Amino acid sequence: MPKIAVIKTGGKQYKVSAGQKLKIEKIPGKAGDGVSFLEVLLVSDDTKTQIGQPLVTGAKVAAKIVSQGRAKKVVTIHYKSKTRRKTKKGHRQSYTEIEVVKV
Repeated sequence: MPKIAVIKTGGKQYKVSAGQKLKIEKIPGKAGDGVSFLEVLLVSDDTKTQIGQPLVTGAKVAAKIVSQGRAKKVVTIHYKSKTRRKTKKGHRQSYTEIEVVKV
């Protein structure tokens, strides 16, 4: 069983392991830059599991930025029937794609 960890970034928690690619909330940096996550909530391997109170002391997850991008557009429409008022809004969320190097 590979070593896994639960990290916290961008107000969300992610379960990660070495070699995994995932999209997280946008963080500053360019493609190829290294980044480390110090807010590690759990670390587990074959023999033991460490659960933080709230963070695991001395634990760190190293990753590299693969790309910066924006998600598909989400369109919302609000319609008021009696006044025939219609509002249309669009939103594209920025993200950073990372690859976990080491747990």
